[in-house]
Amino acid sequence: MGIEVIFKGKNFLRLLEGLGAAMKISLISVIISIVLGIVLGMLMTSKKKVVNILLRVYLEIVRIMPQMVLLFIVFFGFTKLTGLNLSAETAALIVFSFWGSAEMADLVRGCLISIPPIQYESSQALGLSRIQTYIYVIIPQIVRRLLPLSINLITRMIKTTSLVMMIGIVEVLKVGQQIIEANRKTEPNAAFGVVAVIFLLYFLACWPISCISKYLAKKWAS
Repeated sequence: MGIEVIFKGKNFLRLLEGLGAAMKISLISVIISIVLGIVLGMLMTSKKKVVNILLRVYLEIVRIMPQMVLLFIVFFGFTKLTGLNLSAETAALIVFSFWGSAEMADLVRGCLISIPPIQYESSQALGLSRIQTYIYVIIPQIVRRLLPLSINLITRMIKTTSLVMMIGIVEVLKVGQQIIEANRKTEPNAAFGVVAVIFLLYFLACWPISCISKYLAKKWAS
């Protein structure tokens, strides 16, 4: 099956280190995306046309442009244009935060506009300020609606980090490719075993996040 090649030398340890590199980029990007996405999502619901147009253009650029192209633009194009020496990891963080913030902002916008206007009117009738309305009435409802959608985005970001191998970052997929190439002659089935293990590692990385989401959804529904 080719799985035995994983346990030769430090191959398995190298895969774990590669997964750690991918998870590090994912975690930092997710945190930045959540913070910026919430702010931008609230701005998307503003009545200022200029703000709405700018944010809509930003969102459309992210939706139309493949992440790999964005990586190349930032890592190769931007560095050459400005003369700045960005590391591959920094470029990856910029791209994934840029992409994740736009996607998160759109999710937040959708959740905000789904709140019935009567919720705001009732809060005002009870004497709540705008900030209190958001803290005690709007945000709890948004969190419940946003959680399943944001979990889907987070898992997509984790899986999409495999693209960073294209700009030289040694993450789990790149390590797997190196192991396959090094054992191609001696282990013809190495590709199947290595890819299967990588699939399992990604599954173990994303599955707990999905379980937490389901647990919280059931707890809030009860």
